[in-house]
Amino acid sequence: MNSLSARSLASLLRGWREATAAPAYAALADRIRLLILDGRIPLGTRVPAERDLAAQLGVSRTTVTAIYGELRDGGYLDSLRGSGSVARLPSRSPIIVDNHQAGYLDFSKAALPAIPALAAAAIQAATELPAYLGDSGFDPIGLPVLRAAVADRYSARGLPTEPEQIMITLGAQHAIALLARTILGRGDSALVESPSYPHAYEALRLTGARLVPVSVTSDDGWDEAALEQAIQRSSPAMGYLMPDFHNPTGQTMPAALRQRMLALAERQGTVIVADETMAELTIDRPDTPLPLAAYGAAVTIGSVGKTVWGGVRIGWIRAERQLIQKLTRARSAGDLGTPALEQLVVKNLLDQYDAILDIRRTQLRAGRDHLAGALAAAFPEWRVPTPDGGLTTWVNLGAPVSSQLTLAARAEGLLLAAGPRFGIDGAFERFLRIPFGHSADETDRAIEALGRAWTSLARGPLLDQSFLAEVV
Repeated sequence: MNSLSARSLASLLRGWREATAAPAYAALADRIRLLILDGRIPLGTRVPAERDLAAQLGVSRTTVTAIYGELRDGGYLDSLRGSGSVARLPSRSPIIVDNHQAGYLDFSKAALPAIPALAAAAIQAATELPAYLGDSGFDPIGLPVLRAAVADRYSARGLPTEPEQIMITLGAQHAIALLARTILGRGDSALVESPSYPHAYEALRLTGARLVPVSVTSDDGWDEAALEQAIQRSSPAMGYLMPDFHNPTGQTMPAALRQRMLALAERQGTVIVADETMAELTIDRPDTPLPLAAYGAAVTIGSVGKTVWGGVRIGWIRAERQLIQKLTRARSAGDLGTPALEQLVVKNLLDQYDAILDIRRTQLRAGRDHLAGALAAAFPEWRVPTPDGGLTTWVNLGAPVSSQLTLAARAEGLLLAAGPRFGIDGAFERFLRIPFGHSADETDRAIEALGRAWTSLARGPLLDQSFLAEVV
């Protein structure tokens, strides 16, 4: 059973005193509840003993006892004889029910509804499937027709690629996890951006690697000096980056930095893995960026989860043949291959991918602009960037209340991902990631719910006008 030390939990709870005027036990209980809901405290993890947490937080043991009691009553902790208390979710938690049936608006995911062409592509794939029914169906590397189609897509984007350089995976998350456990060993360093995609953090940590963060901001992009120093001083075995329409900031890495970073990584023996799942979701730019591997040695990950639909679990890895062969040998420890029918669906959609991307760009431009206008009208004190691609905006709230606001929004029927979900050890309480792939009606309803939640925090000590004047 995994356990969370008092020191680690205190780090995740950083800033809890300042973010609310509520009593200590209620504020702490709310924050721990959110950490469990967000997955920052994984289910089944043993939380610290009451005495240890009280000492670390500088509160009485009675306070911690009351906190744990409230969480147990709400179904967020189980007390096991001899094992302390472990994190769980209540049976009626909004995280594990159908949000549409429950009436929740889910803005916690950066995703789009299915592309209209999906149904026709699936029907066509079903007619093609009989040609593949004569073999075992276990496919650890991918159907040749799809590998060729993905390779052709890379070549069309300016990166000559052969089918032998492609492995088809069960989506991008599967690709990240497979690469992590193949490249990384316990104790290795892994370069990551901060903030970043939280499930990538999880996959890297499961290998026993030590994460080395490098800052990315909506205003300035990557901290170039820190990035170079991290590679030189840590010699990470692997680096996981999102150079195109970075999640959550929306930034795109400049070409000159790509070249310097890859040259330095090659000298240090670092395998750079680029998550390019949103690379072609440009909104304002006339051309999509070149794949990272066009600038030097790099492994790239792609998928159709952001462009076609999240329910089509098909992704891919582009790498040199030797690494593809190594990944193929390692894959059987986790799964036995990718479904043939879904591969055929994606093969058919890649034939019309440019038209699909045009539709998505139109949708995203309308969604981004509508969200930006609605946020500016409802929350003039917030800083709302306007990214030129991707699916999200990384909003600066002006106060470290993201977790509290996320909890308040749940009470209003709106699910959000708090800023610290995208950081390491509780950072980014001033930020909130908001996706703009929803319809105008859904966005308007979400802004209304967010407005009610923000108003409910108005009595908090950090939301007075003198503080807001400093950050506007």
